[in-house]
Amino acid sequence: MKLEEAKQRFVEAWGTLGTNWGINRTMAQIHALLLVTDEPLSTDQIMELLDISRGNANMNLRALIDWGLAERKVKLGERMEYFTGEKDIWKVAVKIIRERRKREIDPLRSTLRDLKMIDDKEQKKEEYKTFVKLLDDIDSYAESLDRVADKLVLTDRSWFFGTLMKLMAK
Repeated sequence: MKLEEAKQRFVEAWGTLGTNWGINRTMAQIHALLLVTDEPLSTDQIMELLDISRGNANMNLRALIDWGLAERKVKLGERMEYFTGEKDIWKVAVKIIRERRKREIDPLRSTLRDLKMIDDKEQKKEEYKTFVKLLDDIDSYAESLDRVADKLVLTDRSWFFGTLMKLMAK
């Protein structure tokens, strides 16, 4: 397999994986393209390489910048913007964890807190207890996920992978 073919297959695979991380396929493909490219790419180059529209490229580049997975680069003497991707995969994982936490866990926990504020004088005691227990159980699970996310974000990568390998060896 030639290098360019391998890069193309990586971009396609990363796009598919990205949908499992809560981002759309095009956003993940742009990120993959930025990962495998040594030089910063312009929007036009990204559009051409992925065969996507300018609007699609711009929207997804903005999202990648918001997530902290890409950044703008300026080349001296050029008006065009260029983009690069974060190449450190540990940093990529941490940024994805932080973003998913902000978009998924935090809103879930906020909604659960709101739902517990039941003010219904006519409520059936058992039904109320069952409902609140369900909310508490879900919140407890979300809190555990939140703590795990905290630990991963603050963890040193070598300690994490060393510990993971020890656990897998058992």
